[in-house]
Amino acid sequence: MRIATVATPPSDHNLQLARQIGVTDIVGRFPGLQLESLIALRDRIARFDLRLSVIEGYIPHEKIVHGLDGRDQQIEHFNTLLRNMGRAGVPICCYNFMPDDDWSRTGVDTLERGGALVTRFDIDELQDETRRPISDDQLWDHLTYLLQRIVPVAEEAGVKLALHPDDPPMSPLHGQARIMRDLDAFERVVRIVPSPANGVCFCQGSFAQMGHDIPDAIRRLAPHIHYVHFRDVRGRVPKFQETFHDNGDTDMVAAMRTYHEIGFTGPMRPDHVPTLIGDPINQNMVLPIKPDATEVSLETYNAPEGPATAGYTMTGRLFAVGYMRGLIESAMHD
Repeated sequence: MRIATVATPPSDHNLQLARQIGVTDIVGRFPGLQLESLIALRDRIARFDLRLSVIEGYIPHEKIVHGLDGRDQQIEHFNTLLRNMGRAGVPICCYNFMPDDDWSRTGVDTLERGGALVTRFDIDELQDETRRPISDDQLWDHLTYLLQRIVPVAEEAGVKLALHPDDPPMSPLHGQARIMRDLDAFERVVRIVPSPANGVCFCQGSFAQMGHDIPDAIRRLAPHIHYVHFRDVRGRVPKFQETFHDNGDTDMVAAMRTYHEIGFTGPMRPDHVPTLIGDPINQNMVLPIKPDATEVSLETYNAPEGPATAGYTMTGRLFAVGYMRGLIESAMHD
């Protein structure tokens, strides 16, 4: 098992810090459609003895999800990304199928140990906001349409697709259905286009929010887990909060032992870490890197330090990575 992280932003400072704490793999955001930009990012990361292993986040897909005019162009852009990743030797693409959103929370200021701040989701705090309606059947039709067109390209490029759960994994949300909300859905996804390239991002916190026993869920999806988000929560939908990695509801020792048991050797990253004292966060929860559909300047990727999204601060990852390294070594020596 290899410890990965998002570096927000992937500045020289944060890349050096990641290497110092034992990270080996870096998760990059959507780099646009230019192969040169992806190679330049890969090579910058390699200078710190790190490997760009995953592209995750902001892959344009709203027209695909809703079946709108222009979805075929977005799918072709997706396939361009996959081909570029194959040429650049970046092996995993993590994507989601959440309508009009990424992950959602209703607050960023819940207190954890020592006054650290974590995000929460509480259905009673959710603002009444109805968005473009979509049904379960429509989402499954549109996801099938996508998989039939990207899985063969990913397989040919040598890239593994890793579908992330809905977060929160509940339906409806803002008047929209969400389908990636339980284990059955993921087992259905890998049957739609059977392929070694068609797999899962096992976001441990999201599966915990569903109420699943985590070791059991890992075993059920074992052949299809390409990438792991290692995190924990307290509670489950419709009310839960993030926690320190050692302070939630999941038996994290058992979880790590199960990854070792199934022979998982891919990247796993800490996710949604608490905000520690001194870390500024963006109260609007907008990630600092959100590129447009086709092109990203390299300056974006070396942006100066500034407020990060709650859950994505670098300091909070220091504890998480150390904890994960200890669990991995323990699991390997059992």
